[in-house]
Amino acid sequence: MSLDQLRRHTAVDLRAMLIGKEISAVELMQAVLAAAERLQPSHNAFITLAPEAALAGAKAADEALARGDEPGLLHGLPCGVKDIVNTAGMRTTFGSLLHADNVPAQDAVAAARLRAAGAVIFGKTTTPEFGAKCLTDAPLFGKTPNAWSLEHSSGGSSGGSAVAAALGIGPIAVATDGGGSTRIPAACNGVVGLKQSLGAIAHSQVPDAFGNYTYVTPMTRDVASTALMFQAMAGEHPSDPWSVGVPVLDYVSAARPEGDLKGKRMLFCAAPPGKPISAAMQAAFDASLARLADLGAELIPFDGEGLDVEPIWRAINHTTWRARFGPMAEKDGDRMTPSLLSQLALAQDVAGVDYQQAMFDRATLFRRVQDLFEGADFLVTPTVSRVAPGIEQDLFDPLEIDGIEYPDMRPNFFPWCMPFNLTGHPAISLPCGFSPEGLPLGLQIVGHFRRDAHLLRAAALFEAATGLLDRWPEAAFA
Repeated sequence: MSLDQLRRHTAVDLRAMLIGKEISAVELMQAVLAAAERLQPSHNAFITLAPEAALAGAKAADEALARGDEPGLLHGLPCGVKDIVNTAGMRTTFGSLLHADNVPAQDAVAAARLRAAGAVIFGKTTTPEFGAKCLTDAPLFGKTPNAWSLEHSSGGSSGGSAVAAALGIGPIAVATDGGGSTRIPAACNGVVGLKQSLGAIAHSQVPDAFGNYTYVTPMTRDVASTALMFQAMAGEHPSDPWSVGVPVLDYVSAARPEGDLKGKRMLFCAAPPGKPISAAMQAAFDASLARLADLGAELIPFDGEGLDVEPIWRAINHTTWRARFGPMAEKDGDRMTPSLLSQLALAQDVAGVDYQQAMFDRATLFRRVQDLFEGADFLVTPTVSRVAPGIEQDLFDPLEIDGIEYPDMRPNFFPWCMPFNLTGHPAISLPCGFSPEGLPLGLQIVGHFRRDAHLLRAAALFEAATGLLDRWPEAAFA
């Protein structure tokens, strides 16, 4: 089997091949590192690559198997980690010039669990500075283009992880999601992006643990591999109060495409009131609904009222960032991303009472979503309103959708992502088709709070019905 052929396999298949000694972890790592080296100049998916440590880790995985050691869930699988997640002994820059030489002494909990399950971390994937926007570029490393088109953005903020997964530069990758940062690039690059329920995977780096709305997440090409990764990462940890007492379910079994969706009620809405959607996304959404109906789901429209979170988001998110990054900006703002500085400025006049009112509104939002779930099993929406924007798009530029310009990118590009960061409900983005120019489009399915296993089963059934797993970007194996 050639090195390129190895990279076409899913994480689940590769694990079986490794344990069955059909392939070696060293061979697999060599394939991934060769692809990373070839594609880095064009796609810029990594800030740091660590080939020597990666090959040593792969060799250790092979030796462990030869000794008869019990293999972990991710035995020998190469893994890229977004460069805002701490990795012991491996540079973690947060995409910032201010942390260009930062080397953590300790893994984040999620990274430690991946290593404990046998994953071999081979590099750190690109992120905008501190993961602060839906595009992947930063002064430290430049732009990360889309896996399917160098003329388009990879989305963000987990653009590097999404591009790596899409191009087969490793079967699994770590992402993060603070407002759509896993699901947006997953949709833009045609891969699977899960934002699990709040607390299902412990987050040991978030400064405000009690007010948290950010997630460390899996990123892979298929639902079964996402579930495998989720299984390894899940579980409570004393550093994260939301994780305490949350049971670890059998996500691997849940992600099998068995049965159908008969008896499942799905509420759907293409766009929130007053928000746009492109013709290509609408067509893909309609086709997705037809597939869900064919699987037996009962589809019921809902109006999207009460889910506009932009005012809440600005008050909570930007004040959080101002507290974290404001002192840096005062000292070294000339070395920071202009769009990050602009977002900090938006919080300048937010008073403490405004922040607390936004937290009250967050509770109201949670209850609104809970009310929707009283009569439904899932919510179904587009992940984003259009294909990935052009590579030169900036966060504060107008966003063009079918020839019309909209002044605010965030609420018009991914209005369906941010609500579920704030409410904590699990949400997954799945490939659901392509635009006429051949760019991926994504469907979002949202599940009941803490019923991630049910969401994975629905996602696996939809994925099997679409038949898109054999489609790869041209650059992946050029």
